Amino acid sequence: DQGQADAQHNLGIFYDDGTGVDQDKAEAARWYQLAADQGHAGAQHSLAICFENGTGIDQDDAEA
Repeated sequence: DQGQADAQHNLGIFYDDGTGVDQDKAEAARWYQLAADQGHAGAQHSLAICFENGTGIDQDDAEA
């Protein structure tokens, strides 16, 4: 799970959209978080949207 921020972000997108996997917003947020923790800007943006909308995780405007 560690060290491959681009791949982790891509997995988040796949789970978010249901591309090749069952759509799972919580799993998408988990992968976005892993990539965001490594400084991946795209994942940070995607995770912020999850927090803003409460998609897959609890809504948290402060985190967004």
